[in-house]
Amino acid sequence: MFHPGNSPTPARHPEADTHPDPGPQTRPTASPREPDAHHGHQAAPPPRPHPGQAPAHTPGPQGRPAGAGPGAHPGHRPGVPDPRFVARLEAAWVGRAVGCVLGKPVEKLPLDGIRALARATGNWPLDDWFTARGVPAGLLAAYPWNRRSAPTSLAENIDGAPEDDDLDHPLLGLLLLQRHGKDFTTADVGRLWLDELPAGRTFTAERVAYRNLLLGLEPPATATHHNPFREWIGALIRADVHGWTHPGDPAAAAASAYRDAVLSHTANGVYAALFVASAIAEAATGHSDVHTALRAGLAVVPPRSRLAAAVRHAVDTAGRYADFDRVVDELHARHGHYHWVHAVPNTALIAAALTHADGDFTHSVCRAVSGGWDTDSNGATAGSLAGLVAGEVPHRWAAPLKNRLATTVAGFDGVGFDTLAHLTALEAARS
Repeated sequence: MFHPGNSPTPARHPEADTHPDPGPQTRPTASPREPDAHHGHQAAPPPRPHPGQAPAHTPGPQGRPAGAGPGAHPGHRPGVPDPRFVARLEAAWVGRAVGCVLGKPVEKLPLDGIRALARATGNWPLDDWFTARGVPAGLLAAYPWNRRSAPTSLAENIDGAPEDDDLDHPLLGLLLLQRHGKDFTTADVGRLWLDELPAGRTFTAERVAYRNLLLGLEPPATATHHNPFREWIGALIRADVHGWTHPGDPAAAAASAYRDAVLSHTANGVYAALFVASAIAEAATGHSDVHTALRAGLAVVPPRSRLAAAVRHAVDTAGRYADFDRVVDELHARHGHYHWVHAVPNTALIAAALTHADGDFTHSVCRAVSGGWDTDSNGATAGSLAGLVAGEVPHRWAAPLKNRLATTVAGFDGVGFDTLAHLTALEAARS
């Protein structure tokens, strides 16, 4: 998403939210208010395994076997997560990492630069990792790779999934559920950040919210106090875990994503998270195609919001043109006045890419990244949802990641995606 070296305090965008609290007329019905979120205390959760290790055999809450409930299939063995659901979750975790790594080298580059770099190696329409091999020196000088990402994310350099906030936040979401369960509060999210998220690994709205927590502010003031980034994409990249752990229940996924998002975001920044969480929850059942999932996502977004209008337009545009470059050009013409990290254009691009790809994993992540803006975040979200829909990630994409994820989130560095899928399935089964 947003990395060190970017300006920490750019001028407030003219379209930035001017209503810190969406208010009762625009709050999604799936996202109840939390009168006790700031001061309430929950009973200590049962002992949990080391966060990066899967427990051998853990009974679920109230005696229900782990793996029963949502996401389970008839006939699966009680006491363990259903293997078909775990396989879909692994595809989602791997897909998220693939899309993130694919987009990292071209993050912050203009659309023309992305197209030129890919065309220079015969990789347009985008269908493979970016590479510096064969790219003319003059072109690299005009459009330099993202300096922090090229050493780990070009085809010739990939060796496991490198650290990125687009991957750190799903880990934190998993840790949140392990500690507090599905009834976590927004205050719980804030405490988790202070305990487990290094301040230097926060960006834009998250960094401001973190600062506000340190100043003693409580939600929702953490999202609104001196926070010009509160409609940007940060809450969206935290939404996947809420969808993964509420398979078949988009409304509950939206409610969970809402409690997470409002720590740092408002209005369209929150709506983007609701959209993604609900779409992923629908896809996580394994019975819905990508179009059904996107409709489920849109159903929880206030219909007269800018984000809903942008998604509707994006889906319609993706259905009208066979050439995805034309779709992207129209989206840039319509949304080019936004900052490149704003939630509205990026959510629209994700919806367009997934619609146009029609469930194909490679096309989903490549279209999302090829459209520019926040390339690694868009690729990650598209990869997560496409992985769920497809049920697997092609070997050529998964192999370079070596089932290994780097992170500064304590206890997870080097964790495998198979382990993460198992841990996520256990949280999906909890009441």
